[in-house]
Amino acid sequence: MTAPRTEHARDAMSALAASLLLICALVPASIGEAFAQGATPAAPVVAPSAEQAKLDILKGTWVRPDGGYLIVIRSVGPQGQLDAMYFNPNALPFAKAQASQGLTLRAHFELRAGGYDGSTYDLTYDPASDRLRGTYYQAVAKQKFDVTFTRK
Repeated sequence: MTAPRTEHARDAMSALAASLLLICALVPASIGEAFAQGATPAAPVVAPSAEQAKLDILKGTWVRPDGGYLIVIRSVGPQGQLDAMYFNPNALPFAKAQASQGLTLRAHFELRAGGYDGSTYDLTYDPASDRLRGTYYQAVAKQKFDVTFTRK
């Protein structure tokens, strides 16, 4: 009575082994074919560092209520470089846009286009109010102004 079970188990194991061999033979061939057709493997997903996650809070559209000026931060690079634009109301690129994290989260922006001639924003992120606060230096007039940006 045990002989048929043993024989059945042996047949099942043989079928399983043959299936595994077939899979092992087909998978590398299909991967090789994908590479031959120009496909690239997906980049590994890497979780952002704690530092990067803190800087990412800056992403978004920020409006200065006293004039409607906008800072749009599209992304934050690994060294804190900001992919950002200024709107007054036309789009102007920043000559420099950089975030840093110490005791506070800070962002520095420098404008050289459109007659701004080195005007800067030096802002600190306030997590309690979700605002950017700091100073705007108007280089042409050589004046500093206290400013606040709120998230739009």
